[in-house]
Amino acid sequence: MNVADVPGLPTGAAEHYAERGVEELYPPQAEAVEAGITGGENVVASVPTASGKTMIAELAMLSRASVGGIALYIVPLRALASEKHAEFEQLEAFGLSVGVSTGNYESDGAWLGSRDIIVATSEKVDSLVRNGAPWIKDVSVVVADEVHLVDDAHRGPTLEVTLAKLRALNPDLQTVALSATVGNAAEIAEWLDATLVDSDWRPIELRMGVHFGQALHFEDGTTEELAVRQNQRQTAALVDDTLSEGGSSLVFVNSRRNAESAARRLGAVVESHLTRDEREQLTALAEEIRDVSDAGTSDDLADVVERGAAFHHAGLARGHRSLVEDAFRDRLVKVVSATPTLAAGVNTPARRVVVRDWRRYDGTAGGMLPLDVLEVHQMCGRAGRPGLDPYGEAVLLATGHDELDELFDRYVWADPEPVRSKLAAEPALRTHLLATVASGFARTRDEVLSFLDRTLYASQSDDEGHLTAVTDDVLAYLERNGFLERDADELEATTLGHVVSRLYLDPMSAAAIVDGIQDSAEPTALGLYHLVSRTPDMYELYLRSGDRETYTEEHYEREDELLGPAPSEFETERFEDWLAALKTARLLEDWANEVSEDRLTERYGIGPGDVRGKVDTASWLLGAAEQLAAELDLPNRVGRAVSRARRRVDHGVSEELLDLAEIGEVGRKRARRLHDAGIETRADLREADKEIVLGALRGRRKTAETILENAGHPDPSVDGVEPKAGMVPTKEAGTVDTDTSDEDGDQSSLGEFQ
Repeated sequence: MNVADVPGLPTGAAEHYAERGVEELYPPQAEAVEAGITGGENVVASVPTASGKTMIAELAMLSRASVGGIALYIVPLRALASEKHAEFEQLEAFGLSVGVSTGNYESDGAWLGSRDIIVATSEKVDSLVRNGAPWIKDVSVVVADEVHLVDDAHRGPTLEVTLAKLRALNPDLQTVALSATVGNAAEIAEWLDATLVDSDWRPIELRMGVHFGQALHFEDGTTEELAVRQNQRQTAALVDDTLSEGGSSLVFVNSRRNAESAARRLGAVVESHLTRDEREQLTALAEEIRDVSDAGTSDDLADVVERGAAFHHAGLARGHRSLVEDAFRDRLVKVVSATPTLAAGVNTPARRVVVRDWRRYDGTAGGMLPLDVLEVHQMCGRAGRPGLDPYGEAVLLATGHDELDELFDRYVWADPEPVRSKLAAEPALRTHLLATVASGFARTRDEVLSFLDRTLYASQSDDEGHLTAVTDDVLAYLERNGFLERDADELEATTLGHVVSRLYLDPMSAAAIVDGIQDSAEPTALGLYHLVSRTPDMYELYLRSGDRETYTEEHYEREDELLGPAPSEFETERFEDWLAALKTARLLEDWANEVSEDRLTERYGIGPGDVRGKVDTASWLLGAAEQLAAELDLPNRVGRAVSRARRRVDHGVSEELLDLAEIGEVGRKRARRLHDAGIETRADLREADKEIVLGALRGRRKTAETILENAGHPDPSVDGVEPKAGMVPTKEAGTVDTDTSDEDGDQSSLGEFQ
C-alpha cells in the first residue's frame, strides 16, 4: 500500500513522507490501515522493532489531530519522551504543535491544551487526570508505547489505570497500543476493544542464534565459523568480527560493574579499527563526558570512549547516557556494554546484539535467576537498522553442549511470556484507589469495583473475590489513615486525601511523613532526610558488608534527630530497613553539606545518576511534606525546617549559601566561591565589586554578567573589568570568556523533579 492511498490523512501527507523516503508502507503498517488506524478504530500493533511502529502511531495522530482532536502519546521513560518529541516535531509541517511533559506531578498542565500532539510518561498523564487537566476531555486518540510494560510491577499499574480512566472519560477515544514483544497480544486487544495487528515481518532479517566453540549456531539450523583465539573471550571475538564488517555491537550484561569492566576490555578490541578522524572526534567526546559530572564515573566512561567503546547503565548521569546514545547511533562509538535497562529505552540499534549474561541476581530468590524470554527478545530486537545494516544478528553465549541446547529451548525458539496485570497488589491499589475516589471516578464501593472492571486485571482474572478482598483492605487502610471518609456506602476523599492524591504520593508515604512531622517540635535536616528515605516512594540504598555496624553506631549517636519510633535491633528486617534509610539520609545530608559528587559516589558505592535520582526524589517528597505541614496547620517552625531541608537538598548547599545558590546560574560551587570571596547574600552580590565577582567566577565573563543580572545588579556588564588578582587560577588568568560553560560541569539545581 502506498502512503498516497491511505485514507483520512491531511493534504500533503504523501509528499511529506516521500521527502523522508517513505512512499510505500511496510506490511504491518498496511495491516494497521486496513484495521482502521486512520478511521478512529482501536488497534493493538504487536510488531518487531524497526518494523514501523512509530509510523503507525503517526498515522493515527495525524488523522485525528488534523481535524481538531488532541493526540496523546504515552511513553514509559522520560528519555523516550524526549526522543519521541524530537521525532514528532516533523509533523509541525501540517500546522500541528507538539508538546512534551514528564514532571511536576502537582500541575494540571493547562498549557498543554494548546498543543495538538502531547508526549508524556504514564505517571505524568495519571497526575494530569488527578489534577483535572481541562484538556483531557479533548483527547481523541491515545497511543500507549511499549504496552507490554503493564506487566511491570512498578510502572505497569499506572499505565493500566491511566488507560482505563482515559477510556472512561472519553467514550469515543481511539486507543492505539504498540509493542514489539507481547506473548498474549490478543488478550491486550480484547481488553482495549481493539483489532490486533500481529506480525513478525521485519524490513531486514534478524538472525538469532547461540555462539559455542568456534561457531555461530542459528535458529534455522545453519552454522557459521567464528573462531575464538586462545586467551580471547567470546564477546571480544564477536565484537571484533562485527567491526571487521563495519558494524556496531551492543553487549548486554547483568550488572553495572560488569558493564564497566566489559567496556574496558572491549575498548582494546575497538581501538585498532578506528580512523584518525574518529580518534579525534572521540577525544572531543570524552572531554564532554568529563564535564558532565565531577564523579570518577565521568573519567572512567571518558577513558573507554576515547577508545571507541562505552558502558551504559542507570548509575550514569543523564548527560552521560544521552552522549553515549547519540554517539552510538552515529556509529562513532562502536560498542556499548549495557545492563538490560537499555533494551526498554531509547532507540539504539546495532548490527549485532550479544546477550552475554542471561542470568541475573535476584535478591528475593537469594541467587541468580534466568531472564524472562520477553526481556531477552527485547534485547535481541535491537539488532539491525534499516538502511545501514544488511541484517541484524542477536547472539547468546554458551560454554557447553548442554547450555547450547538450553539457550535454544529457553530463548531462541521460545515465545515471550504472556503479559499479566500487576494491579491487584496492595501497594499499587493504595495510590490508584485514593485517586479514583478523589478525582470523582467513583463515589461508592460498588462504583470503585465497577471502575476496576475496566482494567486488564479484571479481563484476565477468573477470581473476582481476590480483587474485591484487596480493594476492601485498601479502602479500610485509607479510611483508617484519614484519607477517606465513609457514610454508609458513600466514599469521599478528605481534604488530606485530596492533597495526597494531587501530590502523587503513595498514601503510605504520606502517612509516614504526617506521623513524623506531627510529632516533632523542630525537625533537623537529617531527621527529615531519614523520614522521606523510609517511605515507599524512595528507593533506599543497600547495606553493604560492614554497613550494619557503621549505621547502628550512627543511629545511636543521632537517635534524638530521627523522627518516629525506631524498631528494636532484634527485629532484624525492620531494623536493617531503618539503617538503610539512615544510610540514604546520610548521603542526602552529605550532598547538602557540599560534599563533592566524586566523594559521594566513592563513599556510598553508587553512580552519579543514583545520587541525582536520590536528590530529585528527596526534593519532591520534602516539597510534599511542606504542603502536608501547611494542610495540617503545624507550627511555622516545622514548615520552615522542612522548607530549609528541601532547599538545601535542591541546591546541594549548606544553609549559609541558600540565598546565593537560589540565584539563577549560581549553583553550589559558584555559591561557595562567591561566599568565600566575601559575597554572602543576594544583596551583597547586587552591590559587589565586579572584579571580585569575576575573580570568584574564574574569569567567566558571560557567566558573571548573567548572574549579576539575575541578582538584580543595576549594571551587570563586566566590559573592561579584570578579575581581582590572585583569585583566578593561573591557566585562566586574563582569559576572555566567550562561553557560558564552566569547568566544574553542571551548576544548575539537581533538585528539579522533572
